[in-house]
Amino acid sequence: MTVTKTKGAAALPLNTIIDGDCIEVMQSLPEASVDLIFADPPYNLQLKNQLHRPDNSRVDAVDDHWDQFASFAAYDRFTQDWLNAARRLLKPNGAIWVIGSYHNIFRVGSALQNAGYWILNDVVWRKSNPMPNFRGKRFTNAHETMIWASKGEGAKYTFNYEALKALNEGIQMRSDWVLPICTGHERLKDANGDKAHPTQKPESLLHRVLVGSTNPGDVVLDPFFGTGTTGAVAKMLGREFIGIEREAAYRKVAEARIAKVRKFDREALQVSASKRAEPRVPFGQLVERGMLRPGEALYSPRGEIAKVRADGTLVGHEIKGSIHQVGAHLEGAPSCNGWTYWRFKRDGKTVPIDVLRQQIRSELQS
Repeated sequence: MTVTKTKGAAALPLNTIIDGDCIEVMQSLPEASVDLIFADPPYNLQLKNQLHRPDNSRVDAVDDHWDQFASFAAYDRFTQDWLNAARRLLKPNGAIWVIGSYHNIFRVGSALQNAGYWILNDVVWRKSNPMPNFRGKRFTNAHETMIWASKGEGAKYTFNYEALKALNEGIQMRSDWVLPICTGHERLKDANGDKAHPTQKPESLLHRVLVGSTNPGDVVLDPFFGTGTTGAVAKMLGREFIGIEREAAYRKVAEARIAKVRKFDREALQVSASKRAEPRVPFGQLVERGMLRPGEALYSPRGEIAKVRADGTLVGHEIKGSIHQVGAHLEGAPSCNGWTYWRFKRDGKTVPIDVLRQQIRSELQS
């Protein structure tokens, strides 16, 4: 792993950790060159006193200099500046994830919108093993919030819906993710046996983010790289990464960590494709190719019949229109997926017309 110091405009430094201020470095990188940004910025926790457990042992909380700001106004200026620099780097259909706690995420959300981003979701990371509230004066802080946003309204961002559904045992992925914080072997330690970084994120969290919103070969930038969770998971999943980290101790840990990571083989990197990404096949193409003939009958789930017309529309029950329109009319519904609704007969059996569409798609993709 090479640590690259960037001064002025330069070629995109893939799979490197760059030493420097994140805003200055991002301003030096080529415009519209990054597919995804994952940002874990300072939370501005405003800790004023040490925190102790009931046994009087000190809690290793976030009290580092990089998390200290003179005021909310100073933090807001910093947030606006790095978000503007990040947005410049994103490709037109790029996206950003920002994670934070109640101390900062609402301010960050407002700054995202002010900078021109379009918020897609907020995702709650529910920690299955959160740190207790030792003082007993507030609720146990058992979650953090991530905001997922595209570069702008109307951007065609990446969303691997089917892959996330597969990760969740065939159930649509929700916006509350129950995952543990870093413990045991995953928690990186320094030479003294202390936490290498106070807010190290679990690899499971980045795995879900990158599988869901990037594809192999995409460039992922982390402007607050820390000990390199984003880079480690990106490397495993066959994504390119760029890390920016000004703290030498964190860079050293991240370099050693990522050097040990092995990239998954090509077959393992493939994920369930989104149906939206599949080639579009007009129903009329089935008629043009003779897979269905004009005048042939199609059958609804209840046995109603509509006939295929030469222009790829259907006629039946005093209505003419597309496979979707006629199906919706028969069901008295506002919409209908005609591909899964209609069936045709072959050898005495009824077969979904979607079988024919998939046949054409397989030809297009081969």
